[in-house]
Amino acid sequence: MSTIFPFRALMPSRDKAPQVASLPYDVMSRQEARQAVEGNPLSFLRVTLADLEFPDQVSSYDPKVYQRAADNLRSLKEQGVLAADDEECLYLYSLVMGGRRQTGIVACVSVPEYNAGIVRRHEFTRKEKEDDRTRHILSTGAQTGPVFLAYRDQAEADALVKQVMESQPPLFDFTATDGIRHTGWRIPREQGTALQSLFQAKVPLLYIADGHHRAAAAARAAQERPDSLQASRTMGVIFPASQLKILAYNRVVKDLGGLSSPEFLARLKDVGEVWEDAPAVPAAAGQVSFYLDGRWRGLSFRLRHEEDPIASLDVSLLQEQVLAPILGIQDPRRDPRIDFVGGIRGTGELEERVRQGEALAFSLYPTSLEQLMRVADAHGIMPPKSTWFEPKLRDGLFTHAIQ
Repeated sequence: MSTIFPFRALMPSRDKAPQVASLPYDVMSRQEARQAVEGNPLSFLRVTLADLEFPDQVSSYDPKVYQRAADNLRSLKEQGVLAADDEECLYLYSLVMGGRRQTGIVACVSVPEYNAGIVRRHEFTRKEKEDDRTRHILSTGAQTGPVFLAYRDQAEADALVKQVMESQPPLFDFTATDGIRHTGWRIPREQGTALQSLFQAKVPLLYIADGHHRAAAAARAAQERPDSLQASRTMGVIFPASQLKILAYNRVVKDLGGLSSPEFLARLKDVGEVWEDAPAVPAAAGQVSFYLDGRWRGLSFRLRHEEDPIASLDVSLLQEQVLAPILGIQDPRRDPRIDFVGGIRGTGELEERVRQGEALAFSLYPTSLEQLMRVADAHGIMPPKSTWFEPKLRDGLFTHAIQ
């Protein structure tokens, strides 16, 4: 069963929260981060992506960058912009996007339970990214961003969360420039204890939705700091699965691998039914829309492997039946002929990429949370770029000190 722990969150004051809160470090380039912090000395990006304060020739992994991150975090604390809570608590973090709300419990989870598979993962991690976040945690003495977690819905937990939201004043409540509303609450001790007991009794597993490198880095930092109880725990925001929305992670391809458009279409007919003038967004799982020669067409896969949690994913069907055998893209992680476009950018972005010179774009049906959990339960690994979660959790609203 899952163990969740209260902690003394390092948080911004209510009036400073909008300036501090920042998008995750891994969704933007150094140049985009510079633009995001322009005119805002309090942006938490100066902690999570401190290389933005250095010239481009300075490596993101230079020791100076980690020292700057630590200095910037210390400065925010010394200025009183960030302050540790008076006691260990659980918290709530709610995000509203397009009229849809998702509310998660902010808590620490057990690194030993992560290592044991009670906190389940579904992605490979890359060593250089793990190294980076591990150094960042050890340099700053803090986990500066939460792991995005999910659990199978529990009505009792929903009732407790609703009770807190209706009875407690918010710690912060603001709408960011992208239109997403962010609200946080402190959970009183009685409800917090009840939630801990509920998770211990009725929530057998937690699932990493996003933040695999953060979780892996926390586990490595725990090995480096065996003297620290807090280092043996990692901060997460834990959402009921039904509230989360996954967007598609679409593909664009630079060329047709030597095929003409008619030859490519003919090859596709061996894979399944192909039709003209399809909608840009597929209507159901097992279908993909593709943009070629200025027109959207549809493909319905004939062979779907429905009994296999990984092979049945639409991203797997596309890779194994189209990208590899027809277009010659064997390794989508490394092949420069393919690129990935998050669903938040819409299908208009796919059309524009083709107009600008790409040969072909694929619009996929989104992976579901249930599919993700099936893969994790089978101890499987999702294909690369299978899920795009929106809205993104903001860094800086809750920080977990491991000192």
